[in-house]
Amino acid sequence: MALLLKDRNGNYIIVGNKQDRTLRFLYKTFSGRVVLKMLTRPVVSKVTGSVLNSRLSAFAAKSAIKKRKIETSMLEKTKFRSYNDFFTRKLKEGGRVVDMTPSSLISPCDSKLSAYDIGEDNSFVIKGTPYTVKDLINGDERYKEYVGGKCLVFRLAVDDYHRYCYFDNGTKGENVFIKGVLHTVHPIVVGEYDIYKRNCREYTVMETENFGRVIQVEVGAMMVGRIKNLHGTHSFSRGEEKGMFEFGGSTIVMLFKKDTIALDDDIIRNSANNVETIVKYGEKIGISAL
Repeated sequence: MALLLKDRNGNYIIVGNKQDRTLRFLYKTFSGRVVLKMLTRPVVSKVTGSVLNSRLSAFAAKSAIKKRKIETSMLEKTKFRSYNDFFTRKLKEGGRVVDMTPSSLISPCDSKLSAYDIGEDNSFVIKGTPYTVKDLINGDERYKEYVGGKCLVFRLAVDDYHRYCYFDNGTKGENVFIKGVLHTVHPIVVGEYDIYKRNCREYTVMETENFGRVIQVEVGAMMVGRIKNLHGTHSFSRGEEKGMFEFGGSTIVMLFKKDTIALDDDIIRNSANNVETIVKYGEKIGISAL
């Protein structure tokens, strides 16, 4: 089954490849689920991470650049000591333009975006599967503040830029890590497993200048999906790098209170039709409604 995306110009993009067939095997067949149980064990992720951090994996970086048609002219460096060094590659200054208008809501990363309403029971539905804000942030009582608000899901694919930024000026508390497993966050899998409450994740509460109190959750994914946030308690500014994901598709979830944001029309329309919108790090995706 092909995956349907849409860019900001309104063009549809159809994605379908060998990875889809592999995921259907792992998540939709009995024998695949047996293999899956092994792949999601922490020891497998640890071993995979060691290999991808080793110099032996450097050859795979060259292959990935060619296969995925990665534009190298905007990278700080083009020679990588390991595959993970490539995966966490950094752009040159100016590689992404950050909208600095105070009222602009920007994307914190390159990703595929979907927006969901948070219901009166603090739940939101992704691909037919209900999740609750309470489960997402591990029972933190602040989940009650987000009833009636918006949940934004930014899905990063393997070929996306895996660093992310702060979306506004403000302050944040310590990061809270929730230990879990590492299932893929690919849409084929969503609906089969409670991904957003089973995967390992890390969240923080941010007091922002233009959007009120926002919770941001980074979700790890299959094989490694390591979350590397750069700060604990911190005063931050719009566009400042917040962190990165190591190898593995990953997701950022942002929770906004009721009546604090107004999303761009194309994102609202696409989300209503179960189509993800391709967005870039620093790009405007809406405005403050405060």
